[in-house]
Amino acid sequence: MTNIDDKPNHDKPNHDKPNYGVVPAPVTEAYPDDVMAGLLADAELIVARYPRERSALLPLLHLVQSVDGYVSPRGIELCADLLGLTGAEVSGVATFYTQFKRHPNGKYTLGVCTNTLCAIMGGDEIWASVSDYLGIGHDETTADGLVTLERIECNAACDYAPVVMANWEFFDNQTPTSAKALVDDLRSGAPVTPTRGASKVCSFKQVSRVLAGFHDGLADEGVGAGPASLAGLKVARASGATTQAAAGKAKK
Repeated sequence: MTNIDDKPNHDKPNHDKPNYGVVPAPVTEAYPDDVMAGLLADAELIVARYPRERSALLPLLHLVQSVDGYVSPRGIELCADLLGLTGAEVSGVATFYTQFKRHPNGKYTLGVCTNTLCAIMGGDEIWASVSDYLGIGHDETTADGLVTLERIECNAACDYAPVVMANWEFFDNQTPTSAKALVDDLRSGAPVTPTRGASKVCSFKQVSRVLAGFHDGLADEGVGAGPASLAGLKVARASGATTQAAAGKAKK
């Protein structure tokens, strides 16, 4: 495998810089040698997946978050050096996607859906209750650094509205009481099991590493589509609609 530093189409990264960071932030000092070595090894694997190096930017930003807990100034400059981009180009991407955080994120991101269906099913009430309970608003983090609260436009789970997500794991059919109980469990370190999918809620940094492309083996755990999601299919099968559709395709 070709080493990133040996590729001819961009300048070699200057890992001897006093710090990766040009904007004041809580984390601006240089990465420790062991952390930098791990980042470079992982980055080499990520970049090798793509025919064009700059296509690796999104997973590299997730990789930075898996170490720093957000897209730090030093992480932005590291990505820029590795991919032959400017810091402005990297920042432009990092500020476009809401999964990339530009300030330290909590161990758990709690996303309350307040889009149309969830809102009328109780999402607005859940948001107000949890926000008041934690004493924080949108994109703010509790003083203990454990929970970042977000108002989400859609959790892509309307059939289970109102829905709350913890680090993108589903908690369906929530109420203000159940949502606050979820918060308490997350902050206390008690085992938390999502309604569907994985058997546990991983930390923000752990999830960021998965999003960078390093799988944790939990993707196929649990039930992905529950009864509410499959209700339409069940009705279609009962009415013979799926059989008719298959017969129509066969005639073509």
